[in-house]
Amino acid sequence: MTAHAHTHDHDHAGSSHTGHAHPQVGDPRYGLAIGLNLLIVLIEAGGGFYANSTALIADAGHNLSDVLGLVLAGGATWLARRPAKGRRTYGFGKATVLAAVANGVVLVFVSGAIAIEAAHRLFAPEPVGSVVVMGTAAVGVVVNGLTALMFMRGRGGDLNVRGVFLHMAGDAAISVGVIVAAGLMLLTGLTWLDPLASLLVVGVILAGTWGLLREAIDLAMDAAPPGADLDSIQAFLTGSAGVTEVHDLHVWAMSTTEMALTAHVVRPEHNGDDSFRAGLAHALQDRFGVRHATLQIEQSRDDHCPDC
Repeated sequence: MTAHAHTHDHDHAGSSHTGHAHPQVGDPRYGLAIGLNLLIVLIEAGGGFYANSTALIADAGHNLSDVLGLVLAGGATWLARRPAKGRRTYGFGKATVLAAVANGVVLVFVSGAIAIEAAHRLFAPEPVGSVVVMGTAAVGVVVNGLTALMFMRGRGGDLNVRGVFLHMAGDAAISVGVIVAAGLMLLTGLTWLDPLASLLVVGVILAGTWGLLREAIDLAMDAAPPGADLDSIQAFLTGSAGVTEVHDLHVWAMSTTEMALTAHVVRPEHNGDDSFRAGLAHALQDRFGVRHATLQIEQSRDDHCPDC
């Protein structure tokens, strides 16, 4: 005897699970962040050419990559809200995972480009208009810092929001490094301080990006999300009334914010009552944040798994 359960996020708007905050359709943060970063690109590119600062030009390029990342993340979030149809029976939620992977790859490549430029400047330093660099970079610190603060909410439960936060915080850190290096160059005349600071900041960015990219690739490979406590889920299902065994338990990410689960639950005395199955599905959502659960209730494992 089998029964299948499916729960969706709209069924429990008042769920006690709060660990999956994410931007909604039309989230103004994305549009505002894109506009501010385009402004920073123009200001830093102009200031870089005027002051003969490759560091500022590189920072402008990094901000331009952030604009692309923001467009990617915002677009993926919009796609994830589109209803499932046709062959895409799960909808477009996986687009948020693909966007997170792309976001991480962009960060790695841009950081590599900055590192190459910084290494070149270590061996071939050029005179720089330090005062102009400091003033321009200060604008970048303020704008990127404020943008990062906008994306602090929800970064723990959504890889795309976390990626945007890392982008913005990384840009602010780079701008701080540029200011410090320019100030020291102004005082000491040591032009190699600028590329050295850039290399240090790139190291910090790559350290944060590696974790983001690794997690995004895991989700793209249908690994269980980091927030999924598999042992607790298994123990909960196994400890439910009348259950003697749970097998074929699978948990994966439908998007950067939603989990799906399938499992075979052996319950010898099950009489086909849907209330037991529905109760399990709702409890999985409330306790573990599993918004899509498919449960197959079996009276005997051999009934549906003869070769197990």
